[in-house]
Amino acid sequence: MWKMAAEGGGKEANEIKTQFSTREGVYKLLPNSEYSRPNRVPFNSQGSNPVKVSFANVNDQSGNGERICFNVGRELYFYIYKGVRKAADMSKPVDKRIYKGTLPTCHDSNALTATAESVSLLVGFSAGQVQLIDPIKKETSKLFNEDRLIDKTTVTCLKWVPGSESLFLVAHGSGCLYLYNVEHTCGTTPPHYQLLKQGESYAIHTGKSKTARNPLLRWTVGEGAVNEFAFSPDGKFLACVSQDGFLRVFSFDATELQCTMKSYFGGLLCVCWSPDGRFIVTGGEDDLVTVWSFSDARVVARGRGHKSWVSVVAFDHCITSVQDCDAPAEFSGSDEDFHDNAQFNGNRERANSAQSRLSKRNSTNGSVTYRFGSVGQDTQLCLWDLTEDVLFPLSRTRTQTNAMSAETGANGNNSANSSLPRSNSLQHSTGSSPNSNKPTSIVDSALIATGVSKFATLALHEVRKERNQEKEHKRNHSISYISNKSSDKLNQIIGARAAKTDVAKSLGTTSCPRMEEIPLLEPLVCKKIAHERLTVLIFLEDCLVTACQEGFVCTWARPGKVGLLSSQNPANSPSGTVV
Repeated sequence: MWKMAAEGGGKEANEIKTQFSTREGVYKLLPNSEYSRPNRVPFNSQGSNPVKVSFANVNDQSGNGERICFNVGRELYFYIYKGVRKAADMSKPVDKRIYKGTLPTCHDSNALTATAESVSLLVGFSAGQVQLIDPIKKETSKLFNEDRLIDKTTVTCLKWVPGSESLFLVAHGSGCLYLYNVEHTCGTTPPHYQLLKQGESYAIHTGKSKTARNPLLRWTVGEGAVNEFAFSPDGKFLACVSQDGFLRVFSFDATELQCTMKSYFGGLLCVCWSPDGRFIVTGGEDDLVTVWSFSDARVVARGRGHKSWVSVVAFDHCITSVQDCDAPAEFSGSDEDFHDNAQFNGNRERANSAQSRLSKRNSTNGSVTYRFGSVGQDTQLCLWDLTEDVLFPLSRTRTQTNAMSAETGANGNNSANSSLPRSNSLQHSTGSSPNSNKPTSIVDSALIATGVSKFATLALHEVRKERNQEKEHKRNHSISYISNKSSDKLNQIIGARAAKTDVAKSLGTTSCPRMEEIPLLEPLVCKKIAHERLTVLIFLEDCLVTACQEGFVCTWARPGKVGLLSSQNPANSPSGTVV
């Protein structure tokens, strides 16, 4: 892989990067920490399911507490993950499995029950089955949907329910989600259901069997596949993104729809929550990342940087900082604040504690910055910064409005309001948000437009100028790289095609504002890091992990962490040479 980059002469467009710089320092790729097949030969990725990676923390006292699981083609591997500490030893997998007739598509381990002696790992498959295995004991505990009587379509996403040792949720290409209990069987006949609750574009059914059997619940959501779902940090809410282009957020315990958002174009492929549960970021076939305020039920920003579909979005828990407004920007390693949250996928009390800490800090007069990343089929990694000026404009607007009102009262005029630039005012819905009885005022809208921080930009004329200088997009239907000159015509085309499903009606609303109506984020970092499409992005305490469809799982050391491994001699490692 790196040999191909070297032959490019360093100037080629196909060159891949081995390091990149941010304000907090330089991230460096560690080739001798790369995981792949033991023979390190890439597989034929055409037509294969995406390579996925999951981690399990087994609380190993030896310092090697992380376990890594990844699927490549028909194979599933489970290793001790040494990260930046030691070189990867590819000759000694903890467990390796090769499947016939079906391919692994996703996996997740139970954080509550994982130990150095046992890990409960769920594996979903392309034919619809779900397997519960213990890769440490090398056991296969149970097989769910074995006869495909529950659902015959591919498993797109599965996760253990936060705070539970026995419940897990599975999403399928059919657009259904199923709630399972590992203690129950699936039965030998197709399940029968009865309606529990329904609403716009969703229905929830319970099993009709007299005896306890799986599935406990069936969620039918939207049209097309449910591509991914994510639980909120406190485990109370479930965010789902579907091929129909909608984000839907449910109250998980109450099984009620809380809010929806529509993509600018095409299906939504990935979703994640901010560490405090206030914001949701999605990515998909419109090549954009979209930031949705859960508390305000509206889009607060979009990010343009990818040149193809966005496959993964993820928040970096370790780089979310708060500082005084007058103090210089600094990334105060917030590991202490978010260590529990970063390690946690199942304990609601610990998640609530982390969420409470960040919420309290956000309510102060300080400034907050969220960091999240995205990877896509364009082989690029993008890092994004979200600041208080973009995410919490109304709170500052009210403060500034009060100050202007006081000044107006003192001076006896209203010059403050009249001085606002009308060209930058945004067209927001006058409807009230779920948590506010006050509609957004014209003054609020104008201040929103002028309050964007240095990490984002609303200079749309500059964006248009840049677009004219860029090369033609790889796919003609990509929205984020189409000039504004043709946007009206394109909107008409979209509207005509979607008239039957009423999808176009959402364009220009709070659930799907037009491009010029909200802040446009530019990436802090945008680097090509692979030759095949990227399918994994995971942030850990001392590194970030990416994977591409070739089957290579790469470790990028955070600033100041690379020295932990560089002192070792890669030549003494079985993975010291990368092909």
